[in-house]
Amino acid sequence: MKDYEINEQTLAIIPWKNKSKVYEKEINFVVDKSVHTIMEESCEYFGSSLEGRQKGTTSLIGVRHKTPIIIEESKEIIFFPTSSPRGNNCSWISLNNLENYKKENDKIRLRFNNKKEINMDISYGIIDNQVLRATRLESILRKRKEVNFKSKL
Repeated sequence: MKDYEINEQTLAIIPWKNKSKVYEKEINFVVDKSVHTIMEESCEYFGSSLEGRQKGTTSLIGVRHKTPIIIEESKEIIFFPTSSPRGNNCSWISLNNLENYKKENDKIRLRFNNKKEINMDISYGIIDNQVLRATRLESILRKRKEVNFKSKL
């Protein structure tokens, strides 16, 4: 596959042999682009740049490194990186579709709300911190929507 935009079905995007392995709720497939390129193009598809989304997160929750981002606001599609997005080994995980995660030896098992599981070679502490950051971002986004909704009544 040559092109891909993140959507509500996307669970994770993981680097794979200079390409990307995309996990969706129903299928997995390979995209002939880097994870970074998919993230950048998905942000642009929804009207911003990856850098713009990262700056927005920084202004909302104060995090400057490994910032979670809002891909699309109305559907609250939020993704978080597993490492520095500048690195070639950075994966991005959907907060909205993540059900839970647990430590297994030196790895982590991510379980999504469709019961699909992915094992990753990353520490529990990193995932836990990234989920916390992404959840803070989601909370602020929801509160702002509530305030805007109430002010229109």
